[in-house]
Parts: sequence; C-alpha cells; structure tokens
Amino acid sequence: MAAPGKPTKKEIKKQTPAKTSFTSPFASKWSPLPQEDMHFILKTLKDKLISMGLEKKEVKVFRPWRKKKGKKPDVAPQPVPQVSDSSKNGWTDVAARRQLAIGINEVTKALERNELRLLLVCKSVKPKHMTNHLIALSTTRGVPACQVPRLSQSVSEPLGLKSVLALGFRRCSSSDDGVFTDTVDAIKPRVPTLDMAWLQGAKPEEPVAMEEEEGGERRGQKRKLESESEEVSESPSCTLQPLQVKRIVANPAKKKKGKPKKKL
Repeated sequence: MAAPGKPTKKEIKKQTPAKTSFTSPFASKWSPLPQEDMHFILKTLKDKLISMGLEKKEVKVFRPWRKKKGKKPDVAPQPVPQVSDSSKNGWTDVAARRQLAIGINEVTKALERNELRLLLVCKSVKPKHMTNHLIALSTTRGVPACQVPRLSQSVSEPLGLKSVLALGFRRCSSSDDGVFTDTVDAIKPRVPTLDMAWLQGAKPEEPVAMEEEEGGERRGQKRKLESESEEVSESPSCTLQPLQVKRIVANPAKKKKGKPKKKL
C-alpha cells in the first residue's frame, strides 16, 4: 500500500527538460538587398568560382562485403585491383579554400577571431534565428554583411557541395596573396549597411597585431582599454522590445515511445 500523501508511479509524469531565458530586448534584422545587387553578387561569385575551378571532389571506393569468419570459401576469391588516388579526393585548390569560410559554424568562428572581410548569408535558412547572431558579430567587427537570396542554390553547385548557408572571405596578409580580392572589392559597394541603433558610434575591433620578441617568439599584443570619457553623449533613438520569459525545449516534436506490452 502506498502512503496516502505520496502519488503513485503512474500518477507521476516525466517532465520534459526545458531551459528558461529572457528574450532579447533588441530586434536585429538584416538590411534588404535590392534585386539588381542580388543578381550582380550571384553572377560575380558564380563566374569567379567557375573560372577558378574550385570544387570539392569525392570518389567513392566500392569495397567488397565482409564475409562471416565461421564460413570459409572453397575457392579463394581473386583480389580485385583498386586504384586509390588521393589527389582525386578533396578540394582542387587547397590554398584558395583556406581563404574561404563555408558554413555557419566556420563563419562564426572566423568572425569571433576577426578574420573576415566580407560575409554573405543565404536568405532561405530555416529557422531564421540560426543566423541572427551573425548580425551583431559582423557589426562589432566592422565586416560588411548581408543576406542574399538563392545564395546556396547558386554557389553550392560550382563548389560541389549540397548547400552553402553562409560564405565568408578571410583577410589576407597582402593583396597579392588574395585570390578573391577583386571579387570582394566588387561586391563590397553593393552590400547595404546593417542598422543597429544600440551599436552606433562603436568602433569596430581591429585585428591583433603580432610583434617579434628578442627570442624570436611571437605573441599577440594585448589590447589596451581606453579610459571612458566623463562626458555622456546622447544615445541614439532605439526602440526596445519588452522582456519576456520563454521556455526552450530541446526537441518538442520528439515522440516518446511507450513500453511494449508483455504478451501473455
């Protein structure tokens, strides 16, 4: 007999794990891109990639099925000669690939390290909050960024990939080493500026300069914190969204499987 005050096991329901957090008071949105600029950017990128021949190639190697250890074949099978060419797999131009950041994860890491000079994001990304963090990152780093419709559809085919949700161009030590310098210079004037009122007047972060020591070792030069001015400047007009508490469930569409009934 169960205690009268305590619920039984059947009455106890398993609670789905959820996290509570506040919604952001700032509404960040991508600036709209004119249709003429969209066609120009897509055409410039596609022509550049096709002329370079940058593509990821994967050669599938067919392997024979493994046979069970217990059964031994009566006649030993003849070995099939397989020509394995490692040069066929991977990117056609590794040096040019290192100057690009492909995908949301790679672009985010490059932005955090301040390594990009231009960022293009596909507009068909779902859910949309997957790329919202790139707006603030690119603004604080001073990197031109915009949302381009049909980016994945136009760029993924020349690159030999299934999809390209984000494409970033890395900084180069010199203009001679940059393969995409002319492409970036042509696209930059077409990129609209991001409108973030609460970040207006903020200076973009500069890349960390490297200095040589007497021992020959290099280390990142520490950034010096500037003293805050006593005079308080007038803040720009910015509409804030009301704070709300939201619950984040990891996988709300997941259906729990019930325990199978025992057959009598």
